[in-house]
Amino acid sequence: MNATNVKSSVPPGVRLGRLSFVWRPWLVAVTLFLAAATFLLFCLSIGVGDFPIGLPQVVATIFGRGERVDAFVIMDLRMPRALAGLVVGVALGVSGAITQSVARNPLASPDILGITGGASAVAVFLVTVSGGAAAAVVSAVGLSAAALAGGLGTGLLVYFLAWRRGIDGFRLILIGISVSAVMEAITAWLLVTADIRDVARAQAWLVGSLDGRSWHEVQVALWCSLALVAVVACAAFPFKPMRFGDEVAAGLGVRYTRVRAVLLLCAVLLAGVAVSAAGPVPFVALVAPQVAMRLARRPTPPLVASGLVGALLLIGADLVARAALPITLPVGVVTAAIGGPFLVYLLVRANLRGRRQG
Repeated sequence: MNATNVKSSVPPGVRLGRLSFVWRPWLVAVTLFLAAATFLLFCLSIGVGDFPIGLPQVVATIFGRGERVDAFVIMDLRMPRALAGLVVGVALGVSGAITQSVARNPLASPDILGITGGASAVAVFLVTVSGGAAAAVVSAVGLSAAALAGGLGTGLLVYFLAWRRGIDGFRLILIGISVSAVMEAITAWLLVTADIRDVARAQAWLVGSLDGRSWHEVQVALWCSLALVAVVACAAFPFKPMRFGDEVAAGLGVRYTRVRAVLLLCAVLLAGVAVSAAGPVPFVALVAPQVAMRLARRPTPPLVASGLVGALLLIGADLVARAALPITLPVGVVTAAIGGPFLVYLLVRANLRGRRQG
């Protein structure tokens, strides 16, 4: 390959004042397509229900030009659920993209690393253990905030257990699976020993559902997610050289230990926010980054596209659960039906790749 061909294969750079970035037309086109598809599915989800509303009326109402009856149904009754699906999907998609990029492994996701399991264990404990300190915690901070704290604590535990002069992706996944198994065992023990009425409440929360979301819950999740995504955007640029290895990143002046810790903390908090808003919705954080990476033709999961794919998956799964099945199911059941086979596909693909390299 001559110098002309090498030069033509390098993506063009763009400089705006002190800012500079690489212009990738395909990635931009895929991101815009995903954004348009997400908005379309978001509007379709709002229009589906016992009182159907057409897509033009939904769009007009969202932009403040709809009828009063449509505005009441959309803004007061259906918008919190749809917006919760959008926020939770984006949070899970971005969280999964960060953990998979840091661990350099497609199996690294909040589900596999035990973050959602820790949040679930804390929530089930507070639901099933009545009276005393548990009731005081629930009344003081709420179940969602307690689940967020549980996810954060579990994520920090996995990180510190996996730290050995750095983070190795394979060790991180093994420790995450172990911690996840412990959290699931604790959750199962709490369900077995609890009162049957408390078990019913806990099971409804454990499945993962967007039903009955309130504007308060959505607003808390939205603002927390926006703040965390802003931090991720600031740390994403120095993180890019780290996919070539810590030595290369250090040679370029990147403080890779600090950047990795900040991004992992944001990933844990995003997963915790998602769990606190909708319960432990499975496999979205695992599937979304891999789908986005293949659509964008990138070697690592792109953050924005991963968040949009996560929103598409969750809103689409909720729409299927409400409208396409004979009975209404929690959205977590549908995402599990999608993510389970995809996890098997990733395992088989990794096994075949290992055999070829061996």
